This record gives sequence, C-alpha cells and structure tokens, in this order.
Amino acid sequence: MPVKTPAPGDLEAIETASRDELAALQLQRLRATLERVYAHVPHYRQAFDAKGVHPSDLKTLADLAKFPFTTKHDLRANYPFGMFAVPREEVVRVHASSGTTGKPTVVGYTQADIDTWAGLVARSIRAAGGRRGDIVHVAYGYGLFTGGLGAHYGAERLGCTVIPMSGGQTEKQVQLIRDFQPDIIMVTPSYMQVIVEEFRRQGLDPREMSVKVGIFGAEPWTEAMRRDIEASAGIDAVDIYGLSEVMGPGVASECVESKDGPVIWEDHFYPEIIDPETGEVLPDGAEGELVFTSLTKQAFPVIRYRTRDLTRLLPPTSRSMRRMGKIVGRSDDMLIIRGVNMFPTQVEELVLQTEGLSGQYQIVVTRDGNLDEVQVITEVLPSHQQVDRDALGRQLESRIKTLIGVSTRVQVGLPDSIERTLVGKARRVVDKRPR
Repeated sequence: MPVKTPAPGDLEAIETASRDELAALQLQRLRATLERVYAHVPHYRQAFDAKGVHPSDLKTLADLAKFPFTTKHDLRANYPFGMFAVPREEVVRVHASSGTTGKPTVVGYTQADIDTWAGLVARSIRAAGGRRGDIVHVAYGYGLFTGGLGAHYGAERLGCTVIPMSGGQTEKQVQLIRDFQPDIIMVTPSYMQVIVEEFRRQGLDPREMSVKVGIFGAEPWTEAMRRDIEASAGIDAVDIYGLSEVMGPGVASECVESKDGPVIWEDHFYPEIIDPETGEVLPDGAEGELVFTSLTKQAFPVIRYRTRDLTRLLPPTSRSMRRMGKIVGRSDDMLIIRGVNMFPTQVEELVLQTEGLSGQYQIVVTRDGNLDEVQVITEVLPSHQQVDRDALGRQLESRIKTLIGVSTRVQVGLPDSIERTLVGKARRVVDKRPR
C-alpha cells in the first residue's frame, strides 16, 4: 500500500528542529511549569518542600530527577479539583478516568489547553498520513473518556470531515463506513477487530473498505496484532499514545512512513524512563516505567507522573523527537504466576501467531490452595471450525510454557464464543484470586 510521505510544508518547524533547539525549549517550559505548580498547587508545594527542592534548583533537564514523582494516588487524594493550577472558573472542560479501582482521576483544561490538545492530535493525524479534507470515522467512546473528544477536536483542527460515531452499534459502524467512505478510522485496536468481524459476518470483504489508515490507541497492542489488522483490513495500522492524566490521545503518535514506535511530542511532554522499583532514571534504550512531565498545560500540569506503562525511549527517526517502544505492559497489570512475570501482551502475541485462532482471548487467573492456576480462553476463526480444537489448545499451551514459562490450560471455543468489547478497552484479564 502506498504511504503518504510528508512534504516539508506539512511539518511544524519544531518537528525537524535540532536536539539543542528542542532541549532549550524544554528547559524554558519546564522551569515555568515548576514555578506554576509550586505557586498554585498546594500538593506540589508540600511535595517539593518535603523533598527539599525548589523550582530554582532546576538548572539543567537532568535536574528534574531531584523532584518527586506524582502518582494516581496523589490525584485521587486531591479529588476532585485539588490539583488544578488555575481557578476552577477558568477550567472549560473536565475529563475523568473510569475510576474502576476507586475514585476517578479528574483532569481539567483551560481553553488554551484544549487548543494545544487539538493541535497535537492534528499533528498526530498528519503524522499518520491524514490530510485536510480527509474523512475521519471516530469510534472511540465520547464522554468523560478522553478518546472520542480528543480525536474529534484534533481531526477538525486538521481540517478533516469528522464522523462522530463513538463506540458500539457495530452493524451501524459498518453501514456508515460503507456509506460515508471514510479515509481514516480512530478506534481501539480490539474494537477494530470486532468491526472487521462484522464486515465478514455480513458477507463483505473488509479489505475492500475505503479506510486506508487506522489510528489505534487506548490499550496496549502488539506487532502481531498490527500485522493481523493490516492484513485483514487492508490498511496501515498506526499507534497513537496518550493518557488522561497527561492530556489524552496525542501525547505521542507513530509516523506512517516508518511505523517504528510513537514519536513523543517532546515540545509539550518531557519523558523519562525509570526503574519501577528504585525510581532511578534509566538511559535511553533501557526498558522501564514511562514517566511524563507536562511542559505547557495550564489547568492540570503534572510533574514526573508515573504512567505504569513499561517501555523504552528510542532515538529519533522520522521526526527530531524521541520515540517510545511498544508498551510491553503495565507494571500494575503484570501477572505474577508462581514466581514468573507474565504480561497479557505476551499471550496475545502467541495467540495471533497460532494459525486458526482469532485475535480474541481472555486470561482467567484463579487460586487452588496456594497455587495459581491460569486458563487462556481463545476461539477459532469461522474458517477453522472443523479443526481439532483440543489439539490446537495443546499446541498453544506448549508454546506459552516454552516461551513465557507458565503452565496454562487453554480452552479453544467456537467462533464468537468470547464476549466482544463494544465500547472502550477489551477486558483481557479476569483475576479471580482472593485479594
């Protein structure tokens, strides 16, 4: 498939700036952000004072390591508006996480923040090959979740025609894709799999759809899933990264001409990789936990926010800014099974490599006495209903044991036997162990 390579006029000057120019801008913006939060956010003033640091201690970018981390616990402890750095009356929009494990984390935006966000998502769509006049089908959920509105405002900023479909109503998704002929779809990768299945269920070839580029985010996904989606839908699959606490989608995004990891928009977000256990800053290329400091946010700046996402920082390629590797998993999503660390993405990779299986799976963890038991539930493709499902299960059990080191029981069901996600992220892990 031909790739849209950007012309020089398509890029902002900062996207091709030298590292020295970028570092100078980061240092200037970082100093201003530290001063802002120290002056206006009681939590940060207390946290800085407790660690014995002051914004004036930042002389170089490396000095950021002297400052304390921010965690989701801090955000929840200051629920709902305690982390805002502007009066609440200046906040024009509020988003929040789902809050499935406690109070939601609340983030606020001034009008300038909304404008910045829209500009960065526009930059991300452009990096994915989108251009003014393209039709963008947005199937991320709208509402408190940042995905739908973030994609929507960014696509409009780029000058695209937006179809604000949101999630769910899969039959209607297919109908509108056929009727409106969008060029781009923005959706979670797991729900894109569901849309592809719906095309096939209706007797349609998903490779014949008008969509040329899929911009996928909001959940970890593997290179195996990229290959599966690209082959089944006939599109370029591009990774976009973001999280509500830092901004939403558009913190980083892949360039379609290279597809070698999301470019972090470092003029607005300063990344670090740390050892999850010690908090030590690790060098570029080392795998660890991703930490972000916002550089331009007004209402809700974050200082050294621990994302829990495990990845590594990579050198620049298509742009002057560093890239992040594929998310290996989340430090708080890592399963420890009889002393072995296992991430859902490792299982996903093996499921997608097994001929005859669909990309749908679920990991169910239980405890029998003192021993953890793991069941991997998968399903066959409609074209493989006649295969020996027990034998296919044993094959996958062997590969998981050999490559991950965990003994599992694999159940291979009939097509469509696993519940699909219709809105938001797929539920890949069901942990039934007593807490």
